[in-house]
Amino acid sequence: MIDAIVIGGGPNGLSAAIELANAGKSVWLYEANPTVGGSARSAELTLPGFVHDICSAVHPLAAGSPCFSRLPLDRYGLQYVYPPAALAHPFEDGSAILLTKSIEQTSVLFGSDRQSYKKLISPIAENWSELSADVLGPPRFPKHPLRAARFGWYAVKPAKTLASTVFKNDKSRAVFAGLAAHSCLALEQYGTSAFGLILAALAHAIGWPVAQGGSQSISNSLAAHLESLGGKILIDHRVATLDELPPTKAILCDLTPRQLIRIAGGSFPQRFIRKLTRYRYGAGVFKMDWALSEPVPWEAKECFNAATVHLGSSFDDVLLSERQVISGSYPERPFTIVAQPTLFDASRAPSGRHTLWAYCHVPNGSTVDMSECIEKQIERFAPGFRDCILARSLMTTADMEAHNANLIGGDIGGGSADLLQLLLRPTSRWYSTPRKDVYICSSSTPPGGGVHGLCGYYAARKALKVGFGG
Repeated sequence: MIDAIVIGGGPNGLSAAIELANAGKSVWLYEANPTVGGSARSAELTLPGFVHDICSAVHPLAAGSPCFSRLPLDRYGLQYVYPPAALAHPFEDGSAILLTKSIEQTSVLFGSDRQSYKKLISPIAENWSELSADVLGPPRFPKHPLRAARFGWYAVKPAKTLASTVFKNDKSRAVFAGLAAHSCLALEQYGTSAFGLILAALAHAIGWPVAQGGSQSISNSLAAHLESLGGKILIDHRVATLDELPPTKAILCDLTPRQLIRIAGGSFPQRFIRKLTRYRYGAGVFKMDWALSEPVPWEAKECFNAATVHLGSSFDDVLLSERQVISGSYPERPFTIVAQPTLFDASRAPSGRHTLWAYCHVPNGSTVDMSECIEKQIERFAPGFRDCILARSLMTTADMEAHNANLIGGDIGGGSADLLQLLLRPTSRWYSTPRKDVYICSSSTPPGGGVHGLCGYYAARKALKVGFGG
C-alpha cells in the first residue's frame, strides 16, 4: 500500500508531497498535464525561442515562503533574479513611484506621505521573518500576538478606507490601491488592505523576483526534490474518480471544491457537498503575452528598473476598474498588471528581443476580448508600444481554465478572497473532509492563492498529525 497519493502537481501539490516524503512516507503524485507546475508553468506561447509564463510570473511569495525557504531548491537549478525595484507605478504626467528594497529610499518618492508610508509598512517589512508564519497560514493564535494584532488592525480594513486615511496625496493612494487590487476584489471590501500591506512589505523584506528561465523553474526544482526523496510523479494522468486510485492511507487533493465534488462527491455526506457547492469563485483574468522587438518604450524611465508595472495611474482609476469587474461590467481602462522579465532574464528570448506578460481582471467566466483595452492601457504609458509587437497570445478565462483546471472561470486565486472566505476556506474544516483519508491542499485552503506552497504544506502537516486517518 502507498502511504499517500497527491492529486495535482501545482506548487501546493508538490509541497504537500515533499512534506510527506520528508516524513518518510511513500508518495505518488498524479498530474493531468504533460508537465508539473499548475499555475507555475512556462511555454513558447508566441514565437519559437520566446518563453512566456502561462499564469504566475513574479514571485515575492515564493521567495518569501516559509515553506520553500526550507527546501534546497537551488540544488536543482532554481535561481531568482531580483530587479533593482520590486514595482513601478507610472502616472500620466510621466513620473512613477518605485518600490525598492530600501524603505527609506522608497518613502522619499511618496513626498508628503513619506512618514506615513514608513509608519505603515516598516513594522511589517522589518519583522517579516516572524510575521510570515502568522500571516501566511490557517487562522490560529499567533506566535507573535502584538505584531500580528497590529497587522490585523490595518489588514482587515477596506483598502479604499486605509489609503484615504493614511495618505494625503493621490499618487500614494494609487500605489497602495494597485497593490491591494491583487486581491481581485472591489477595494471597498473588508480585508483588501491585507494584500496591499503584504505585497508592500515583501518588496522591502524580500523583493519581487522572477525565476530564471521562467516560472517552470520553480516547479521543476520542486519536482526534482520530491523525486530525490523517493516520491513518484505520474504526468499525463487525469484522475476521474478516487475509486480508480490504488490502495493508499491518505489522499491529498490539489483541487478546488468544484473539482473535489466531481471526483469524490459520492463518498461525502450531502451536508458537506452543499457547503462545497456554496463556495464562491472570484473574478477571472484576461491575459496577454507578447513577443517584442525591443523593450516597452515607457515614458517614465523608472519603469525599466522593475519587472512588475502597475497600470492604473490615479486612485480613482484603480477603484473604478476593480469595482466594475466585481459588479459584472468591463472597465474601459482596466487596471493592468504587467511583467517584463526579459529586462532582467535574457534567457527567455532571442538576443535583443523581449517578452511581455499582462492581465486585467474580468467577471468570472467572461468571454469578452479585452486585448484592445489592455494594449491601449499600455500605450497610455508607453506611446509606440504597438510598434514593438512581433506576435501576441490571448487567453480568455476559458483558456486559463483549459491550461489549469483549478482556474475555475479564470479565477487565479482558487476562490474569492473576501474576508469570510479567507477564514472559512473552503469550509470550517479547512484542509480536512468528512473522509478521514481525504484532504484538500489547493489554494482553496488557507492562506489562499499565490505560489508559496503553504496550502500543501499545512494540509500535509494535518494529515501527518492525525496519522493518515488511522
